[in-house]
Amino acid sequence: MGKIIEIRTATPQDSRLLSVLGRETFFDSFTADNHTEDMAAYLEKSFSPDIQAAELAEPSSRFLIAEAEGIPVGYARLVEAPAPPCISAQRPIKLVRIYACKRWVGSGVGAVLMTACIAEARKRQCDGIWLGVWGRNTRAFRFYQKWGFSEMGTQPFLLGNDRQTDLVLWLPLKPAGE
Repeated sequence: MGKIIEIRTATPQDSRLLSVLGRETFFDSFTADNHTEDMAAYLEKSFSPDIQAAELAEPSSRFLIAEAEGIPVGYARLVEAPAPPCISAQRPIKLVRIYACKRWVGSGVGAVLMTACIAEARKRQCDGIWLGVWGRNTRAFRFYQKWGFSEMGTQPFLLGNDRQTDLVLWLPLKPAGE
């Protein structure tokens, strides 16, 4: 692709964009391995413009949008949230979502977004980033391993009516300057 990927912080005006990006990227990532009804229920529950507006308004939440020449190509969402019991942390932040649009997967969007997520976590003086990744999503798991995330445990994830298991991953962070 060869285009420069830039990151910007989402604003309240991005709720519709995040709704579209969220639906598209989640669908592209998981539809092949899930039932249509479960996927439809999850997308409806998670990615309406109103839901995105509410998430954008949360003070503990930060959306980062990746753009190439002004065109959205991916996004991430961080939320200051307690980690599950398998992680011992004083000030964790959760990487709730990180996705690249299908034609941009493998082009560096994920790396640029992860770099921005780590910078945001450090700016907020968090001692680490945790996330849940579907155990069957080997591509994502390898991506996180390359960034230094370690598997700490598991947690349930409900996709529609399908109870799945996510791996809980943790990346400890040193304070900026160390």
